[in-house]
Amino acid sequence: MGISGISPGSLLLILLIVVLLFGTKKLRTLGEDFGKALQGFKKGLNESDKPDTEQ
Repeated sequence: MGISGISPGSLLLILLIVVLLFGTKKLRTLGEDFGKALQGFKKGLNESDKPDTEQ
């Protein structure tokens, strides 16, 4: 039994359907965009933690 009662076979079937619907190129670009968004979010958090020295 996997996550929330979903078997690993069911997860594999869902993944296969998603790949067939969107294609690997579209999924790759979505992954890249998501990664860039996370990097920007982390950068923003780090910048907000620094004290403001400019006044």
